[in-house]
Amino acid sequence: MRTVSGPTDHVVVVGTGLAGLATALYLLGAGRRVTLVERAAHPGGRAGRTDMAGPAGTYLVDTGPTVLTMPDLVDAALGQVGEKLTDRLELVRLDPAYRAHFADGSTIDVHTDADAMETEIAERVGPSDAAGYRRLRRWLTALYRAEIDTFIGSNMDSPFSLLSPDLARLAALGGFGRLGPRIGGFVEDERLRRLFSFQALYAGVAPARALAAYGVIAYMDTIAGVWFPKGGMRALPTALADAAVSAGATIRYRTEVTGLVRRGDRATGVRVLDESSSPDRIDADAVVLTPDLPVVHRLLGRRPRRPVPLRWAPSAVVVHAGGPMPSGTAAELAHHTLSFGAAWSGTFDEILRDGRLMSDPSLLLTRPTATDPSLAPAGHQLYYLLAPCPNTATAALDWPRIGPAYADELLGVLDARGFTGLSASVETSRLVTPADWAEEGMAAGTPFSAAHTFAQTGPFRPRNLPSGWSNVVLAGCGTTPGVGIPPVLISGRLAAQRITG
Repeated sequence: MRTVSGPTDHVVVVGTGLAGLATALYLLGAGRRVTLVERAAHPGGRAGRTDMAGPAGTYLVDTGPTVLTMPDLVDAALGQVGEKLTDRLELVRLDPAYRAHFADGSTIDVHTDADAMETEIAERVGPSDAAGYRRLRRWLTALYRAEIDTFIGSNMDSPFSLLSPDLARLAALGGFGRLGPRIGGFVEDERLRRLFSFQALYAGVAPARALAAYGVIAYMDTIAGVWFPKGGMRALPTALADAAVSAGATIRYRTEVTGLVRRGDRATGVRVLDESSSPDRIDADAVVLTPDLPVVHRLLGRRPRRPVPLRWAPSAVVVHAGGPMPSGTAAELAHHTLSFGAAWSGTFDEILRDGRLMSDPSLLLTRPTATDPSLAPAGHQLYYLLAPCPNTATAALDWPRIGPAYADELLGVLDARGFTGLSASVETSRLVTPADWAEEGMAAGTPFSAAHTFAQTGPFRPRNLPSGWSNVVLAGCGTTPGVGIPPVLISGRLAAQRITG
């Protein structure tokens, strides 16, 4: 494994997202002095926060990911500085992990316990698919074990890094086939096929075209479990930041990095602007960059050298809404609800190929107050509605004009599908569109970064050792191993290993 050269006593980490915080904890555990620089007033990065005012009081809104899996990775990062996850966070395991509603009116709960899920499938689908689920569960577990150490959890210096016994295991498991057909080989019911393959969209690829290896995401949330921290998802970066400071790190909030100070092929520091707008400099022996790739490339002073331009994942429209407990069936919503339309494969064509909004949308609706009522005023509910949509490179949609109408349309879709009372109960809301993601510096207006196509996976993804620099390392969803809370936490460990060896 290649590592940075020269001294690494003091490391500046740019960004306090989950990748930057994980990097800092691993570096602190290895005896390095760490300074984190964050342009916002709080930690989190993509796992951000905002407060939304309503007539009854304040709603504590998480603006980033709502699904937390693999909390052992959080524990591993905290363990670098002698702490435990339970010292900093109170996690609640969600059961069901999801409640899925389908166009035919049926409902299936996704349980991560094997016996509970087998019983659910036997009762709602049939014994044949219940037995198929057992086989599918074994396959997903084997897939995870074949991938986690070699393909997800290790630094790769070249495609030859793939040559290992795990490559043969992954091939034998059919990991280089297509995910949709592979899932279909275990379960026949179309609803179950969707439940165990929709996760591919997180990786920016339609399930029918995604590598079967990306079934590992389905393993993480349908087998390993889905969790929620008391205090909201914002509690996760807050816990990591507090642990880093307790271990000796310095965090400079409301400070933006404007460039790197370069001498030869080394970064000797970063140039920053803080609230005083006075130019400043922080010296460093090594630098870790965690912002989105366009910002990274600007700081590095170069564009990426790739024979084919990066392909970006689809984006999302998010509606944050709050209001009194609805009087209709929406009062019975689970923490995470999947609302599937009748359309499926054509939906992905609309988003990924045609650059159109979904004509029959499939949606993720999260009600965090189902688990933590303190996130909203007493007697009120908080909602997070996510609808996949084209990124700005695929379609130049006029989001300031169409966004509000589309948000109303999505709430109307939920009403029409039987979630009655929700839209009528909304007293305050906030809309986030690809235009907003783009304004935050995210490529193609997507929070999901580069899509996980074969040519952008593993050693073919942007490397965490950028060329032309001997002591700069990348972390975050744009580099290896990829998108999602577990991968970005791992990316922090990989970045630290590039520095500490």
